[in-house]
Amino acid sequence: MAAIVNHQSERSTAKALCCVAVAAALAAADAAVVRLLAGEVHAFVIGFFRSLFGLATIVPLILARPRVLKSGYRLQHVTRAALKLAALVCFFMAFAAAPLADAMAIMFTTPIFLMLGAWLWLGEKLTPGLVFALVAGFAGALIIIDPAGQGGMAPALLLALAGAALQALVQLMLKRMSDLDSTETLVVWNLIVTVPLAAVPAALYWTTPDLREFALLALQGAMGAANMALMTKAFSIADASQIAPMDFLRLPFVAVMAWILFGEIAGLSTWFGAAIIFAATMIVVGGGRLKRRLAED
Repeated sequence: MAAIVNHQSERSTAKALCCVAVAAALAAADAAVVRLLAGEVHAFVIGFFRSLFGLATIVPLILARPRVLKSGYRLQHVTRAALKLAALVCFFMAFAAAPLADAMAIMFTTPIFLMLGAWLWLGEKLTPGLVFALVAGFAGALIIIDPAGQGGMAPALLLALAGAALQALVQLMLKRMSDLDSTETLVVWNLIVTVPLAAVPAALYWTTPDLREFALLALQGAMGAANMALMTKAFSIADASQIAPMDFLRLPFVAVMAWILFGEIAGLSTWFGAAIIFAATMIVVGGGRLKRRLAED
C-alpha cells in the first residue's frame, strides 16, 4: 500500500513539474509582450486587459460547467485577486523599465518570501539552514539590483522584488484555498473578481489600444489565463518546495527572448545573483525533503 501511495505521489509531482515548465515558458513570453507594449500602454491598462481577455478565454468553461462557480470562499477571492493584480502591475512596471533577465531573476525570490511567510503565518520552524537561505536569497537579489550602481535600474527592480513578495502571499493563500476549491474554480473566480478591480485604476491611465496593441493584449490575456491554470494546478497537487526548482526555467527562457527581440544580453551580475537565489531555494527544498524523510523513518 505504501508503495502505491508513493508511486501516486511521484506521478503527481511529475505532473506538477510539467505544468510549471510550460508555465515558465508562458511567463517568459508574457514578459516579452509587456516590453513590446512599454511606453504605449500603461501597466494598469495592461493589467485590466490581461484579466478581461483571460476571462474571455474561460467563458466557454463557465457556460459548459456552471458548477465551477460554486466556491467555499468569498472574501478570500477578493483579497487574493487584489494581491495578484498588485503583483502583476509591479512586474509589468519592472519589465517595462529594467532588463528582462534582471527583472525575471528578481522574481525568483518568491520562494524565499514564501518560506518567510510560512514561518510567520503557518508556524513552520525556521532552522539555521533556512535562515542562511533567507539571507543568501536576498543577498543574491541585492547583487542584481545593485542599489549603489550607476545603471539607474534599482527602482524598477525593487518593484519586481515587491511583486515577488506579493506573489508569495498569493501562493500561500492558494495552497489553503485549494483544499476546498478546484483549480478551475480558483482560476475562474480570480479572473471574475480581477476585471472590476483592475478597471478602476485602468480608467485613470486609459489610452485606447491600436490594432497591434490590442492583439498583443489579447495574446497576453490568453497566456496569463493558461499560466494561472497551470500554476494553480501545480500548487494543488505538489508542495511549493518541489515546484520551486523547475520555475527557474523562466530565466533562460526570458534571456533568450530578450536577446532575440531586444538585443539584451544578461550580464554576469544577473547570472551570479540568480545562481545565489537558486542555491538558496535549493537549501529550502533540501531541508524540506530531509524533514519528510526523517518523519517517514
